[in-house]
Amino acid sequence: MNQLYQAMHRIYDAQNELSAATHLTSKLLKEYEKQRFPLGGDDEVMSSTLQQFSKVIDELSSCHAVLSTQLADAMMFPITQFKERDLKEILTLKEVFQIASNDHDAAINRYSRLSKKRENDKMKYELTEDVYTSRKKQHQTMMHYFCALNTLQYKKKIALLEPLLGYMQAQISFFKMGSENLNEQLEDFLTNIGTSVQNVRREMDSDVETMQQTIEDLEVASDPLYIPDPDPTKFPVNRNLTRKAGYLNARNKTGLVSSTWDRQFYFTQGGNLMSQARGDVAGGLAMDIDNSSVMAVDCEDRRYCFQITSFDGKKSSILQAESKKDHEEWICTINNISKQIYLSENPEETAARVNQSALEAVTPSPSFQQRHESLRPAGQSRPPAARTSSSGSLGSESTSLAALSLDSLVAPDTPIQFDIISPVCEDQPGQVKASGQGSRRTNPFGESGGGGTKSETEDSILHQLFIVRFLGSMEVRSDDSPDVVYETMRQILAARAIHNIFRMTESHLLVTCDCLKLIDPQTQVTRLTFPLPSVVLYATHQENKRLFGFVLRMSGGRSESNLSSICYIFESNNEGEKICDSVGLAKQIALHAELSRRTSDKQKEMERVKEKQQKELSKQKQIEKDLEEQSRLIAASSRPNQASNEGQFVVLSSSQSEESDLGEDGKKRESEA
Repeated sequence: MNQLYQAMHRIYDAQNELSAATHLTSKLLKEYEKQRFPLGGDDEVMSSTLQQFSKVIDELSSCHAVLSTQLADAMMFPITQFKERDLKEILTLKEVFQIASNDHDAAINRYSRLSKKRENDKMKYELTEDVYTSRKKQHQTMMHYFCALNTLQYKKKIALLEPLLGYMQAQISFFKMGSENLNEQLEDFLTNIGTSVQNVRREMDSDVETMQQTIEDLEVASDPLYIPDPDPTKFPVNRNLTRKAGYLNARNKTGLVSSTWDRQFYFTQGGNLMSQARGDVAGGLAMDIDNSSVMAVDCEDRRYCFQITSFDGKKSSILQAESKKDHEEWICTINNISKQIYLSENPEETAARVNQSALEAVTPSPSFQQRHESLRPAGQSRPPAARTSSSGSLGSESTSLAALSLDSLVAPDTPIQFDIISPVCEDQPGQVKASGQGSRRTNPFGESGGGGTKSETEDSILHQLFIVRFLGSMEVRSDDSPDVVYETMRQILAARAIHNIFRMTESHLLVTCDCLKLIDPQTQVTRLTFPLPSVVLYATHQENKRLFGFVLRMSGGRSESNLSSICYIFESNNEGEKICDSVGLAKQIALHAELSRRTSDKQKEMERVKEKQQKELSKQKQIEKDLEEQSRLIAASSRPNQASNEGQFVVLSSSQSEESDLGEDGKKRESEA
């Protein structure tokens, strides 16, 4: 525009340089088609029109005299007005819009630093009013600025066409005597251009009026949106989103305990979370959120914070939303993307079906009906075809159907436990706690923690450690099918989705040949211990391999029998099958160890029996030997002795008399045998 203005100014200033100036003008008009304007969409007609003007001006380059007054009024005035008024207006609106944006950012930053614990109604009201005012000002300035940009496209055409039209009319009037150089075709062309300019002006006026009305309607409709935290009843949360964009505050660590918060524009693109700082041409990858986990967290006394953790657990990011609605929508959107719902043909409908199935999956309808019928008075009549409970008589058809229902897997009125209750705080049924083990630190690698005290798992040949997050547990009725684990997973995940429970307790799961242990990753204190013989069933989710669970059979519980079964559900870092394989390996090792122990005990028992038989045999031989000795002594004593006339007798010693007594006893036992 400056070059075109200078070219026309040369025509006005120097008549003697009119030929060179008109030649330069023709050259510039030819180069217009090479220009690329951001909002120019109909430049083909303009390019062809300007090309025609360029030819005519090139033919008139031999004229040397121009009436300066006509040139000043018809040529210089429109282009000067466009340059000095319209372009400066756009630059001024741009500066005003930049100032309004900076004021809005400052207000948002002050509002984001509003304390969550120390509520100050006056300060909150002032900050909210400040955000409302700055946001409204920014929005109004933005709309006027964009309106001026759109209007500029029409003014640009007018500013280009009117000076040329005035120039040609001045040339016609000046060269009246030389009208032979101007034919009727050129006059018709100029007439058409004049009509087009008037049409463009009318179209511009109509479009400006329409935009002004649109601005007024948008101001009225957008008034509630200026509030940073709108009323959730008027703006409900959409939990079926698979794409979302907006400004978030990102936490960046600058030291061990210090951190900063940067406000950036975040948007989802497929399975990626992208971020774009102000002034950047395009966004960059912030995190891969496929198979990731997200949960609400408390961070530095700020509201509406949530944490995203990658699928491998190596990367996490803490972000802060502006309102409660954005906070919940971001969490739901990332959850839907993590489940890869965005890959389906209609992601929003798929997400709606998943959420609807989650709403219907908390309590099975047969269980609800049975509990409702059980609360009826005894005298109230029931329909003949009433639903039979799962505890009905065996062999009937209704009982077999009930065995296939959900009630046969999960107790209908059992509560769901979402937090880990340590045995130190609460004694759970079946949790046998060794003396001195409750609050002792446990080394997950089996090394001795103190001098002279050995760990329980030190002698185990299997030590495998996994990072898991506890989702919940509930009592089940059966423990003989993996469907029990699948149904428990479905109910726990559905309950978490309905009650907006996103927080999970992270622990280290230690698998040994004796037990399974949940260990606090920070303090290394054992939270729960599951004896391996009590783990009767374990399985992973059929689709999401990160989810796994196991059923623990223990004494006591809510059932009438002495044994009860509780199913525990966990989420791992894509290691569900590995954990189940490790538990299976531990049970096999324990089984082989038990069989080896039984074989060893049986062999020892046989050795003891054999040794006892050897002792009996040696004792029998000793008895036989004693009997033979006694027999010889008896034979010797019964031999006729030649006694002397003086009455001498043969006197036996005391030992010989005892042997003779033993010999008699041996004879009696021998005769009895």
